[in-house]
Amino acid sequence: MRTAAVVGAGLIGTSVALALSRRGVLVHLLDTDRDAVRTAVALGGGVDCPPDQPVDIAVIAVPPSAVGRVLADHQARGLAYAYTDVASVKHEPEQAVLLAAPDPSLFVGGHPMAGGERSGPLAACANLFEGRTWVLTTCEHTSRETLNRALAMVAMCGAVPVVMESDAHDRAVALVSHAPHVVAALMAARLENAPEEASRLAGQGVRDMTRIAGGDPGLWGDILESNATAVADVLAELADDLAATVRALRGLAEVDAAKRAEEMTRVIDLLGRGNAGRARLPGKPGAAGGALVPVVIGDRPGELARLFAAVQETGVNIEDVSIDHSSGRPSGLVELVVATDAAGLLADRLLAANWTVQRIRPVYASARNAGAADRDRGSADRVSVPS
Repeated sequence: MRTAAVVGAGLIGTSVALALSRRGVLVHLLDTDRDAVRTAVALGGGVDCPPDQPVDIAVIAVPPSAVGRVLADHQARGLAYAYTDVASVKHEPEQAVLLAAPDPSLFVGGHPMAGGERSGPLAACANLFEGRTWVLTTCEHTSRETLNRALAMVAMCGAVPVVMESDAHDRAVALVSHAPHVVAALMAARLENAPEEASRLAGQGVRDMTRIAGGDPGLWGDILESNATAVADVLAELADDLAATVRALRGLAEVDAAKRAEEMTRVIDLLGRGNAGRARLPGKPGAAGGALVPVVIGDRPGELARLFAAVQETGVNIEDVSIDHSSGRPSGLVELVVATDAAGLLADRLLAANWTVQRIRPVYASARNAGAADRDRGSADRVSVPS
């Protein structure tokens, strides 16, 4: 693959452009927002001009409701030999393409399972997709050559391709992405008028739970409209569980001890189901287990860099990291995820260097649970890029 076009210089579109440009692909950036294009070009995402001949593939990075119209327009102009999109809903855009595109065989739906709560080209990065799943949804009209071009592009972005049917994809993301976004927004909305003392007590848990609620409301409104039924089905089941939990919690305030015990059983059952559901989520690709090493750091310039330098001296690889720190507090907590067999060594070395290390905790699903989650993904099939 030598040339590409990205239509839509937002977070995902610009990240695709940066990833492909890094691999030597000439990327043409197209967007009605001229400031977004100029920003993406300045970041190294490509060139600000249409191609003078068809590119190898065009990536339509626009909201789901606009995919069919935008793709049909560019296909009529002969922009590319193949087309894909990056919308987080697949069935409606696919139907729109089938109705409007001059040649539907040149289209394969796409959805990289990556992103962030920030939007726009300034939030983009070239390694956004590395190791992440990238769904491709074929229909009966999709040609093998089109699929091959999309697979090659996904590989260049460092992602793992998974081929699914559009309906199966939409039901899956309703459960693992769209409904969680609504729940995060509902929880975050509770904080809008929270007392100041409650806000001061907020820790990493509520930040983690509400992080995705910071997404663009307009874009998410479009996504939810395009997958409304599937999301509503998930939320309806959640509402039933929530109503039952409210009743159980009310029951815990009863005077009767037997009643309280009965309702506590229901609450514990819910919490246990939550543990079981979370255990089915695979952790970092390739990591069957790990340990979390919490380290207290002071609120001083260069403290985080000093910690990372200390870790580097131990020779232990950091698999993941999170930082819990609120302004006005004299210290923060850095949680380092490392291989289980390296956690003790890391903690001992840091303690010897006068760092304050808290209790080590296990993280990630077990290898068995991660494997079960992978086997149970319905109609998804992992595929390799043809040679």
